[in-house]
Amino acid sequence: MEEQAHKLLEEGIQKKLVSPGRGELPTFIDGTKVIFHYRTSLCDGTVLDDSRQMGGRSKPMELILGKKFKLAVWENVVITMKQGEIAQFTCTTKHTALYPLVSQSLRNISAGKDPLEGQRHCCGIAQIHSHHSLGHQDLDQLQAHPQPLIFAIELLEVLSPGSFQLDVWAMTDKEKLDLVPQIHEEGNTLFKQGQIKQATEKYYNGIACLKNLQMKEQPGDETWIKLDHMITPLLLNYCQCQLLQGQYYEVIEHCSSLLFKYDDNVKALYKRGKAHAAVWNETEARADFAKVVDLDPTLGPSVAKELRAMEDRIRAKDKEEKGRYKGLFNNSQPATATTG
Repeated sequence: MEEQAHKLLEEGIQKKLVSPGRGELPTFIDGTKVIFHYRTSLCDGTVLDDSRQMGGRSKPMELILGKKFKLAVWENVVITMKQGEIAQFTCTTKHTALYPLVSQSLRNISAGKDPLEGQRHCCGIAQIHSHHSLGHQDLDQLQAHPQPLIFAIELLEVLSPGSFQLDVWAMTDKEKLDLVPQIHEEGNTLFKQGQIKQATEKYYNGIACLKNLQMKEQPGDETWIKLDHMITPLLLNYCQCQLLQGQYYEVIEHCSSLLFKYDDNVKALYKRGKAHAAVWNETEARADFAKVVDLDPTLGPSVAKELRAMEDRIRAKDKEEKGRYKGLFNNSQPATATTG
């Protein structure tokens, strides 16, 4: 342990043991998965991030060693720890320069956003030297004035290669592409079983895999188009799940994006028509349903059923509103003149 601490000091990292771990030091080879909680602070004690609180939930960090994570220092320090150990690592600026970008991604993930938001067209080093805002004042400040940071880490678990399924972000492009059909089938099975929320997550993960690959291609190129054709059925299935969960505006948004590229996609038109009908967009719903029938006359009975249901809901709503206004006026009392 002393040898490891000395090596860290030579690299500009000072380790302080807070609580000893259990057992022997694990064997950390490439492909090992490490799961840990972290708290990042400035040297004056100001906390920047805490994995136990980010996004209002306690979600630990997961790393696959050897996958060249952007913040290499985290790999360097966890391999000196036992399972269950808690330690603080004070790291010099050369190890922390990229932390603002890493923190931005982690904060985006915790908020349910795209982890690459704001980083698509600029590499890490270039962005560090630019004046691009990361959307967080504390991170902008740290980016403009890099400084040492303290990482308080609790190593929760160490999993050897092959003992766990790789997360999507840790896969190679080929592994991602090979995984999509499996994810799609798992989503279909869950949907048939009525497990809509779980199916939604599967379809979302499949879309994320393909979108990640598509981002590396030039829009309109052959590979980009092939990936887009793979995304389309997954996105339609995702929209069907969202319809069932009442997320109508999201369905409208996704189906509209599909129809912008493929204006004759009957399934997208049909789902968007149902979503419009659900949020009282009668004109838009009728337009979508009319085009559905033009493109596929066999869907006429299904469209007629949806239109009748929409009309029934509109009549019921009108009747309810008339009753409400009638009651309002009937209950109103005439003004009474008074004399002083």
